[in-house]
Amino acid sequence: MNSRGVISILGSLALLLALSAGQNAQPPEDPPAASSASSPPQPAPAPQAPPAPSQAAPQNSAPASGAAPAAADQTQPAGNDAATTIHAIVNEVNVVFTVTDKHGHYVKDLKQTDFRVIDDTKPAKNIMSFHSETDLPLRVGLLVDASNSVRDRFKFEQESAVSFLDQTIRPHYDQAFVVGFDATPEVTQEFTDNTELLSRGVRQLQPGGGTAMYDALYFACRDRLLKAPQTGPLRKAIILLSDGDDNQSHVTREQAIEMAQRADVIVYTISTNVMGGDEGGDKVLKRIADATGGRVFLPFQITDVSNAFAQIQEELRSQYALSYKPVDFAADGRFRTIAILANDKKLKVRSKHGYYAPVQ
Repeated sequence: MNSRGVISILGSLALLLALSAGQNAQPPEDPPAASSASSPPQPAPAPQAPPAPSQAAPQNSAPASGAAPAAADQTQPAGNDAATTIHAIVNEVNVVFTVTDKHGHYVKDLKQTDFRVIDDTKPAKNIMSFHSETDLPLRVGLLVDASNSVRDRFKFEQESAVSFLDQTIRPHYDQAFVVGFDATPEVTQEFTDNTELLSRGVRQLQPGGGTAMYDALYFACRDRLLKAPQTGPLRKAIILLSDGDDNQSHVTREQAIEMAQRADVIVYTISTNVMGGDEGGDKVLKRIADATGGRVFLPFQITDVSNAFAQIQEELRSQYALSYKPVDFAADGRFRTIAILANDKKLKVRSKHGYYAPVQ
């Protein structure tokens, strides 16, 4: 076959292929026939948004005590496959308090029905729990004024404090720490249940320098008791042994009190102003104790200091505890007042004056 014949055959094949392609092609401006006959094209799925608060709330059940979340914070962005995080603020308030009769004796056999709770001037919504607290683990801070103003009676105060710790701290159950302060606080013994180490920490203290009592109280509450690990109910207390004369603190008295309230610490103060001491210092010590639900002790002579420690020990084992839900609760960080009233007017109830609501 000559070359002209080959070219003719190839041309015929090309024509056949072109005709076949033309029969299968669809006009670009027309949609496929199958799509127009069944359903419109489906859009791509939109990113999944987090559930609304009303949908997410049931996933977080209330605590066993019955407290309901006061607020929830959902911050996951849309399209994030991670589970939504919900932060719940529980509107349940815990209060430890002491009851005495008109002679100052502790009353330990009362029932929930013997009291009324007023929160922010309104009766509590309901009481969640009530019980006598005689055996809770203790977390105690001993703050000893080691300034020049107490030099003449310092040795006796040290020995009284050692005796208190030896009789109060139970091995494997309670813990205490020791802070001495003059111009600055000094931790001479960290948290321990070893009374020998605690005694050594007290005896290491040496008087000298100015007095920064508010700084020491603020430090002990914020850096020790507020941050202390807690796996269950505890009773947190500070015993402050001082003449109440502060001349070098960087924080104010009210700032120190506020930190104690935020750390839920009861402060017991023992005045060293015996034999005609400074009345102004005693008023300061009373203000600190009253505001935190503690008690001020004003010994008439130096030997009465040991009696004050003994009374604190008894009180720590003679208290009540209740939890309740307030009405009109708001997670706004505001200070809310507390008043626990005994139905028997002859009884005196002593507790903290209030608490700071959490912040949403």
